[in-house]
Amino acid sequence: MRKLSDSMKLLAFVLVLLRCLQSSAATELQVQALVEMKMQLNDNDGVLNDWTDNQTSPCHWDHVTCQDNNVITINLSSSMLTGVLSPSIAKLTTLQQLLLDDNSISGGIPQEFGNLSSLTTLNLGRNNLNGSIPDSIGRLSKLQILDLNENHLRGSIPISFLNLASLNNINLAYNNLGGEIPEYLLRVPQYNYTGNHFNCDQQFFSCEEGSTKTGGSKNSRLKVVLGSIAGAVILLVIGVVFVLRWQKMRSRPEIFIDVSGQNIVIQEFGQIKRFSWRELQIATNNFNEQNVLGKGGYGKVYKGVLPGPDSTNIAVKRMLILGSPEVEQSFLREVKSLSIAVHKNILSLLGFCTTPTERLLVYPFMKNLSVASRLRDIKLNEPALDWSTRTQIARGTARGLEFLHEHCNPKIIHRDVKAANVLLDENFEAVVGDFGLAKMIDIGRNTVTTGLRGTPGHIAPEYAETSRPSVKTDIFGYGVFLLEIVTGRHATELFPGPMEEAEKIILIDQVKQLMEEGRLNDIVDRNISVYDKIEMERIIQIVFLCTHMEPDKRPPMSEVVHMLEELFLDREEFVLAAAVA
Repeated sequence: MRKLSDSMKLLAFVLVLLRCLQSSAATELQVQALVEMKMQLNDNDGVLNDWTDNQTSPCHWDHVTCQDNNVITINLSSSMLTGVLSPSIAKLTTLQQLLLDDNSISGGIPQEFGNLSSLTTLNLGRNNLNGSIPDSIGRLSKLQILDLNENHLRGSIPISFLNLASLNNINLAYNNLGGEIPEYLLRVPQYNYTGNHFNCDQQFFSCEEGSTKTGGSKNSRLKVVLGSIAGAVILLVIGVVFVLRWQKMRSRPEIFIDVSGQNIVIQEFGQIKRFSWRELQIATNNFNEQNVLGKGGYGKVYKGVLPGPDSTNIAVKRMLILGSPEVEQSFLREVKSLSIAVHKNILSLLGFCTTPTERLLVYPFMKNLSVASRLRDIKLNEPALDWSTRTQIARGTARGLEFLHEHCNPKIIHRDVKAANVLLDENFEAVVGDFGLAKMIDIGRNTVTTGLRGTPGHIAPEYAETSRPSVKTDIFGYGVFLLEIVTGRHATELFPGPMEEAEKIILIDQVKQLMEEGRLNDIVDRNISVYDKIEMERIIQIVFLCTHMEPDKRPPMSEVVHMLEELFLDREEFVLAAAVA
């Protein structure tokens, strides 16, 4: 008996040892899988800094959740990740939730993901994924939520999806998928297939105008069918008329064809309007060159007039963005973020227009154009901006940038703060424009990393070095903008030098030298006949703070606003005291 007891103890010890070894091997496998996943991603914000292979367990890492020492959740939503998906993720056989939505991950979805047998949620939405949906996803029998929306996926829905018996929520919206939608996937409690190219001719719903399930009877489906037939007839008639008109207009130069709305994705954008191409074509007199208000790195701006009793004046910005279905949804996301930025000193977005080849933004027309035009392109008999108006513009611009940086979620970085991008309304109130457009241009050019954007002389040194913008780079630009206000000059200027070579003058460097020499009158714009010397000196000090070479030593915009308010509060109190006396 004693020998048997000893044998049982030995067996129990061996089993415990084997379990420990097995657990240790499983943990090492998880560490290896996650590190390999990290190696395939570009971690722009350092969110994966603690994912290192010298750790014994991944369960204390950021964005990782474990249960019984097994990884069950990876949550890296909205983490600014680029790169590709690693097939090694499939080694995490206990993984239940993989959340990688709202990043910029590209490449395809690995076939190996079909081995994630415990997976209940797969969210890869709002990335740059391409290729087809792997048929191996159909092996995920426990999958309840599948979100692949707003990518560039092609092909058809795999027939293997019929095996997803646990599925209760599927979102494939805004891709380039085609073919038919399996009948089973129309019985899923929640689904969205909008914005693809599915063959809907024999199916009782519209693929293009929102196929999120809401239920309905046979009668309602019949109404949809009849409505679709009637709509098709109307569209056919409109199409014939349109073709006849187009043939008539073919001989005219630079005529733009109005594009039907059948490929336009329907989204909710609050108060802003989605204009048709034809509306803007009429408003701008066919984008007549005589209506051009200006042109720059983001495209041309045309003055337009909307028909109606008020004859509303508008400004139409025709973006330099490559038109393609791949950038449509990214563009619309940026439009949506711009539409919620509402402030007295921010240029409000009235609407937008998209076609397969065009992206346009519609703004209210600013009667007094830009600060740059009022500083350097003064027309005959037009008064120059006086000192009081210039300081008002400085404060308004600061308030606008403060709003973008500190009151928008997510914060909006302008990336090109300068006099040409600050507009003036009928009361000469500053209105910050062109914010958010640099990101739109990057989307249109399919850039993975943020490109260097801005105007020479306004670009912060660290931005020029890393090409990564921040609120601090905007603050540097604002400092140079203040100099434009005070001096009336460009941030950089070319002057004839020795040997007939042009000499480049950096405004900020020249102003520092003039301040050291006490030559204040040589700094101020000669078009200003009267100015406050103390205010001017304090503004120059704010300029030096904002343009400090070390970003961390630049004040936030809220502090800049406070300094300016205090400065001009002193002026108002002085004027009030003088009036009382």
